[in-house]
Amino acid sequence: MHKIGFVGCGNMGRAMLSGVLSAGLCESGDIIVSARTQKTLDAVHEEFGVNVASNNGDAAKAEMVILAVKPQMYESVIAEVAPSLSSEAIVVSIAPGKTLSWLAEKTGAKKIVRLMPNTPAAIGCGMTSVAYGDGLDEADKARVMAFVQSFGEGEVLSEHLFDAATAVAGCSPAYVYMFIEAMADAGVAEGLPRASAYRMAAAAVAGSARMVLETGQHPAALKDAVCSPAGTTIEGLRVLEEKGMRSAVIESLLATIEKAKRL
Repeated sequence: MHKIGFVGCGNMGRAMLSGVLSAGLCESGDIIVSARTQKTLDAVHEEFGVNVASNNGDAAKAEMVILAVKPQMYESVIAEVAPSLSSEAIVVSIAPGKTLSWLAEKTGAKKIVRLMPNTPAAIGCGMTSVAYGDGLDEADKARVMAFVQSFGEGEVLSEHLFDAATAVAGCSPAYVYMFIEAMADAGVAEGLPRASAYRMAAAAVAGSARMVLETGQHPAALKDAVCSPAGTTIEGLRVLEEKGMRSAVIESLLATIEKAKRL
C-alpha cells in the first residue's frame, strides 16, 4: 500500500507533492497520483518520479488519501474512490465549503481531515489551516501535521473558522502577487529595469512578512518605525489611505469568505 495517494494533481496538488518530496517525508515510490488525462499523468511522473494511475480508485488505496480536485468535482470523484478506501485510511480534503460531516457522509470514512493550504507550499513556505474530524487519534493527527509541515506551517482551527482561513491564508497569495506587480510597475515607470523592480518588490514583501513573524511586534508598530516625520513613506501611506487600501483589502477578503460559504 502506498503511503500517500493524490486523487487529482492540479496546481495545489503539485505544490503539496513538491513540498512532501523536497522535505523528504516520503520517497517518490511511496506516492501514487491519479488524474483525468494521460498528459497530466505523464507530466507528473516525469517531474516527480511518483507512481501514476488513470483510475482514481487506485490512488484511493493509500494510507493517506488527498482529494486534490476542484470542489465542484468532489461528489462525483468521491463516488469513484469511496469503495477503494481502507477502513483506516486518513481522507484529506483541500476543498473550501465541504464540511467534515459532508465528507464523512459521502466517503464513509471515519478519519477525515480538512486542510486549506496555499501555493507557497511548493517551496516549503505554505500556510495551511487544519481541522480534524472526531475519528482521528493523536498518532493520526501527528501524521497529518508532519505531512502539512513538510511544505510549511500548519494552524489547527475549529471548522467554523475555515472560510475565514481560506481567505486570509489560502487565497491571499494572489492578492500579494498583485501588490508586488503594482509596486514593480511603479518602479518601472520611474526607470527601474523590470527584473530589478520585481526582485526588489518581492524581497521587500518577503522581508516585511518575516519581520512580523520573527519579531512578534504589531504590524502597526513596524509600520510606524518606517515612517519618519514629514518623510517619503508617510506621504505614500497618506495616498494609500486616501485611495481606500485598507477597505479594499478587507472587502476583497470578505467577498472571498462569502464565496467559500456558497461552495
